[in-house]
Amino acid sequence: MVRILCIANQKGGVGKTTTAINLAASLGQAGCKTLLVDLDPQCNSTTGLGLEPTDRHPLVQQQPIASAIHTTDFENLDMLPGSRSFQDVSILADGKPSQAESLRYHISNSTTAYDMVLIDCPPSVGPLTQSALAASTEVFMPIQCEYFAMEGLTQMIHVIRDVMQGENSKLEFGGIVLTMYDPALELTGEVDQEVREFFGDIVFDTVIPRDTLLAEAPSYGKPILEYAPRSRGARAYTELCMEVLNRD
Repeated sequence: MVRILCIANQKGGVGKTTTAINLAASLGQAGCKTLLVDLDPQCNSTTGLGLEPTDRHPLVQQQPIASAIHTTDFENLDMLPGSRSFQDVSILADGKPSQAESLRYHISNSTTAYDMVLIDCPPSVGPLTQSALAASTEVFMPIQCEYFAMEGLTQMIHVIRDVMQGENSKLEFGGIVLTMYDPALELTGEVDQEVREFFGDIVFDTVIPRDTLLAEAPSYGKPILEYAPRSRGARAYTELCMEVLNRD
């Protein structure tokens, strides 16, 4: 059965898209047929894999999304590109139950050929993220190791719980991953301890280090495994991938 992972956090700049791209690439390299879906109007996961945003988002078109899926240059990794169209963003995020159900139907019924589907969401808890959560089987939250890491998480948790209690929901809490981790900083250790004490076992053992190569890779349209395979970032995402697969 396909696992549909929603990568979500209401805060921007926490490594959400970096995690979506590099976890997807790592899963592909591990032998999982993987699809990355770009629901963020910024389209950073699309351009981060060297593709161009579409004029119209495939998920608002009245046609199977299979025809809009792009095969990437990376092993076992396909991409459903995003769109910067204000019209399509408005349609996707209108908050109507019919739109949420349509999104869930398209994603659930058009991705059966994949082992893993990752959805890169916008940095918000708005209707677009809620629709993506409703279409997913698991939610993954990247949290940056900074002073405001826990701020606003209560609202995000409430949204996730509301979706979990919805009719026909299959959503489970997949895990939390700490990003931009710098062990030399005392603050990093404090955030690590606080997050693990609050959330317990759902926090991944693997942490994503602060690594300039992770920031550089998208400008070359490559995941870190292709851009700098021996880097700390590549090793971390490979280890995170193994944890994700072991939690199946």
